[in-house]
Amino acid sequence: MYTFIGIIIVLGVLIFFHELGHFLMARWVGVRVLKFSLGFGPKIWGFVRGETEYCLSAIPLGGYVKLLGENPGEKIRPEETPYSFSHRPFKDKALIVIAGPFANFLLAWIFFALVFSFQGKPIYLPQVGKVLPNSPAAEAGLQAGDLIVAVDGKPIRSWQELNEIIKKSAGEPLHLTVKRGEKKLILTVTPRLREVKNIFGETVKMPMIGIMAAGKARFEKTNPAKALFDGLVMVFAMIKLTLVSIIKLIERVLPLSTLGGPIFIAKLAGEQAQAGLWPLMSFMAVLSVNLGVLNLLPIPMLDGGHLVLFAIEAVRGKPLPEKTKELVMKVGLAILVVLMIVVFYNDILRLVRKS
Repeated sequence: MYTFIGIIIVLGVLIFFHELGHFLMARWVGVRVLKFSLGFGPKIWGFVRGETEYCLSAIPLGGYVKLLGENPGEKIRPEETPYSFSHRPFKDKALIVIAGPFANFLLAWIFFALVFSFQGKPIYLPQVGKVLPNSPAAEAGLQAGDLIVAVDGKPIRSWQELNEIIKKSAGEPLHLTVKRGEKKLILTVTPRLREVKNIFGETVKMPMIGIMAAGKARFEKTNPAKALFDGLVMVFAMIKLTLVSIIKLIERVLPLSTLGGPIFIAKLAGEQAQAGLWPLMSFMAVLSVNLGVLNLLPIPMLDGGHLVLFAIEAVRGKPLPEKTKELVMKVGLAILVVLMIVVFYNDILRLVRKS
């Protein structure tokens, strides 16, 4: 039940805002919008207001905005030319296309800011969850449950701070002030270089002391102004992480098996919906950034692919031949179909392995 509700909320909100971005920008630059549909396939419900048909369609895995003059070869009456998408300059076309991904980034910013304001930013405590055997930490006497409150006399508040200090230690001894129950101890530990896997599965060398985090966190609420700033910083961080992940996939550093499709997203959405409003909103913010970045990729059929075609036409000073456009779109469709097959295969394989 939570999975069904979660996926409906997540996909509905993200797709609605994406298409709303295209819709509002088209209206703003004066292009006529013929249809605004949430979902694909047969129409379930709808109404007409002005020159636009608004409808809810049967398949909730997408959505679209249909513009006058958008389709190749579409016949436009002379009096409709000023409102036709295809007759607009590159600037207007680009604004309409970019507005969809921009709306996703804007939505993520709002969601992150709300989470930071009302739930707070998670600060992971510098508490030891596990000590690896034969490690510098084990030799120094660290134990699971120890709370590290200072390093070399300097107070620390988070696991991230501790991590950064260890990384910069260059193998020099560190004096840890540890709270163990009611006692305070000072233990000396010397980090050693170890080969570890980063988040992309690459092997890197870094100083480590051999402890794992307990995973406990506290949440610090921020005022609205700081929440907006931190939310924007988080959006840019997620954009960077998504782009790096795509590059790592192309370089085959990340295997294709890490990709997830609608089934995987539905599972995660259900888990977050069950966890509560703020975890669900955080998940939607991350997914919204991913959706925005992926739509800007220069793949035909996606917003980024349309931008590339419009730019080529602007440089040429005339439209591309219709056959060329059709061929490019077929290639783009083929790429997307292959990607969908891969992610569905990964999703099904995860389900089989779990069962």
